[in-house]
Amino acid sequence: MDVSPNTEVDFILQGGSSLYILKPMTDAGVAWVEEHIGQDNGYQPYFPAVAIEHRYVGDILAGISADGLSVR
Repeated sequence: MDVSPNTEVDFILQGGSSLYILKPMTDAGVAWVEEHIGQDNGYQPYFPAVAIEHRYVGDILAGISADGLSVR
């Protein structure tokens, strides 16, 4: 999803290879993480930012998009 730099995004995805960090940037993003991932889903020391294994990134991004939120 292309987002202009001046548009508020709900999430920023960082990392690559085997581990990503999904950082919510809006209240809607934080609420989405709390509802769909949760703090108790594995080791999440940076919650509400969450560590995600590469094999789950595609499904999580699809869920975020399906719920009308944006990721950069």
